[in-house]
Formats: sequence, structure tokens, C-alpha cells
Amino acid sequence: MAASEETVNALRAALSVSPDNVPLRQHLAATLLGLGRYGDAETEFRQALAMAPDNLELKLGLANAYSQQGKNSHALVIVEDLIKLPKAPAASFVLYARLLSAAGDERRAASMYRRAIDQDPDVADEELADRLGVVDESGPPAFESEVDDEGRQRAAFDGPAGEVKANLERPKIGFSDVGGMETVKEEIRLKIIYPLTHAELYKAYGKAIGGGILLYGPPGCGKTHLARATAGEIKAKFLAIGINDVLDMWMGNSEKNLHALFEQARSNTPCVLFFDEVDALGASRSDLRQGGGRQLVNQFLAELDGMQASNDGLLILAATNAPWQMDTAFRRPGRFDRIVFVPPPDEVARAEILRIICHNKPVDRLDFDQMAKKTHDFSGADLKAVLDIAIEGKLKEALKDGIPKPLTTKDLLAAAKSVKPSTKDWFATARNHALYSNQSGLYDDILKHLKLI
Repeated sequence: MAASEETVNALRAALSVSPDNVPLRQHLAATLLGLGRYGDAETEFRQALAMAPDNLELKLGLANAYSQQGKNSHALVIVEDLIKLPKAPAASFVLYARLLSAAGDERRAASMYRRAIDQDPDVADEELADRLGVVDESGPPAFESEVDDEGRQRAAFDGPAGEVKANLERPKIGFSDVGGMETVKEEIRLKIIYPLTHAELYKAYGKAIGGGILLYGPPGCGKTHLARATAGEIKAKFLAIGINDVLDMWMGNSEKNLHALFEQARSNTPCVLFFDEVDALGASRSDLRQGGGRQLVNQFLAELDGMQASNDGLLILAATNAPWQMDTAFRRPGRFDRIVFVPPPDEVARAEILRIICHNKPVDRLDFDQMAKKTHDFSGADLKAVLDIAIEGKLKEALKDGIPKPLTTKDLLAAAKSVKPSTKDWFATARNHALYSNQSGLYDDILKHLKLI
């Protein structure tokens, strides 16, 4: 430790002579980070970035300093900008995976970690990999490959696949259980509900029953809840598919799993097939270095096209927080031909969401309109967090006094002060895409929401 402190003192002495020396300041920041002096490291990284704002290593170092201090939202803003760059360091994807895992988003965390070790196996983090359940595939292959009769690459030994089945649900909720989102609901009615309830009219125009809608927007704004309510609205079966239902370590098995899930949905029409965090399965092929990932994207596109079986009566919904990471081929008409922005709930919608989540709770004349005014930019998940914190406060009082008391507006307002709107970090990233990567106008809804157009 003494030697390290001597190094820090020597670097500071050198900087006093040459304060604009960026590599020297970066070395000092990295040394402080290694010593666990995260606040000091943050200061040095920030000063270095003021002189070299485009230095990727400095940005990653600052994000690490933030992360070590528990400033995860600050770190996320930097890392989400980093991973969009063509030359993003592999370590930035590892840090992103760690931050996503801390936020409870294990699926995307696993996807980002795989992307990191595909790019550079040396950044592997054994502890993080174990926590995410990711198998390290950077070593020697576990099996040899061979070519089948049609000239396609296949595994000499494949683990069992193709028999996977998702849990088939019959949701009992409908659109009345979803607060707000009237514009989004109308889009779903036009694409999914009306073709079933007015089948003859659609048939007269040669319009098939089925199709796909991609829902995108900040996390926690009800995309998954809305998909489940869509199935309940039309009394259809519902299959919710996550990345763990599809991905498999054996070559070709992920594609088989995906096909099996589509076949399960096709045999249970009308059926709403919902893909959560679909960007993990449909990432841009130009960003995928391994052929396996590209093959899975190709299979997904083929299933959406119904090349091997009809998709009539199959209603496909998908949700993503990062539509800019998806392959552009998914937006071709006939696939996800409706791209729908799901914004944070407005004031009216927030009041309605609060009414729904407070239903059957012990309450005393709650002023939902006042709560809605005080929770600007809150997502549905944020509002649920407010309610949970308020309930915990009441439980503490009840355990102390032995008398349970109902929730009041004052309790909810107090709880809301301790919750920060989670949508702001997402919009910080989305704003850049909407301003600088929006040639097709796909993200105009984001600009409208931010009142930039």
C-alpha cells in the first residue's frame, strides 16, 4: 500500500509540473481506482475528460468509478453511449452487464456479457458469468462440426432441442386493467383485435388475421402488461417468450427452440406470441461476430415470414427498450410492420394506474389526481415502487403501534419523494438516437414526447 501511495504522490507531483498531460492524469485516475479511492478517481477522470472528451478509455474509467460508488444511473448513461460506438471496448459491455444485473435485468445482462466475451475473451468475469448463468464458450469447442446433406453446418453432437415449450396462459385481464396508453391500444385494436372481431370485413379486403407489432419505450411503462391484456381482450391464448426459452449452448439448437415455440403458438391459434427484450434475440447482424447469432436472427425472420407454415391467426407482439440495437430487417412490412412507441404515462394515465394498483388496498380517500401531478415522468413501475414504499411505512407503524392504518395521500406523497423517475436515463440515450440516427423518422415519437419537434 505504501508503494502505491508513493506512486500516487509521484504522479501528482508530475501533474503539478504538467497539468495538461492527459495520459499522466489517466494513469493517476486508474491507480486511484485500483486503490479503492473511487471519489478521487472520479475527480481525476472528469478532469482528464474535460481535456479529451472523446477518449473511450477515460469514459469507461469514469463509468467504473461511478459504479463502484453506487452511482449506477450515472454509470449507465456513459456506458449506454459507449456500447453504441463501433469501437466500443469489450470491457464496456461487461460493465453494462454488471449494471443491468444490479437493476434486476438478468436477461439483457447475460446478452451483453456474451457480447463482451465474443469480442474479447480476456475480459471474462467468472463471478459475473456464474451469477448470470453464462457458459464460457471462449475455450476449445466441446464438439466438432460437420456438414449435413444439404451443405449446412451442423453439430456432430447436439444437445436435446426442439421440444421446448413455453407456459400457455389464458390471461383474465383486458385493456380496462391497463391505465392510459389509449393511442397504443388503438394501434393494437387495428392490427390485432379488429381482424378477429370483424373477420368478414378484413377478409373482403384480403387482409389476413395476424401480424406483428413492436413496442418500444422506457422500461417499466407496461409493455409486457399490455401484451398480456391484448390476449385477454380477445380471449386468446398467450405465450410469453424470454431469452432463456430460446438460447442454447449447442450449435443450431437455439434455432430449433425458436421454431418449436412458433409451432406451439401456431397449433393454438388465435394466440398472442410475446417476445420480451426482443433485441437480445434480434440484434443487428452487423454487430454479431459469431455465425450462431446471425443464424438465429435469420431463423427469427423466416418464422415471422411464415416460410414453413402459415402464421394466420398468430398475433406477434414484441417489446424492447433498445430498438436501435435490432436488425433493420425486422421492420420490413409483414414482420414487425407496426413500430409503436410506449411513452411514460401522462397525468391522466398516472392517476388511472394508481387507482388500479391501489384497488383492494386499505386506503383512506386517496387524491389520485394530486398524486399524478406530483409524479411527472414516473413509469408504471415507478408508481408501483411508490406504493410499495408507502405500504412498508404503514407496516412499520402497525408493527410498532399494533394498529393497522389505511394509506393516505400524505403517505404516498412522502413515498414519492424517495423515488426518482427511472425514465430519464432512458430518454438521455433515446434522445441521441432520435436526433442523429433517425433518417427514416422511426423515432419521431420520441422527439414529439420531448417537444423537440
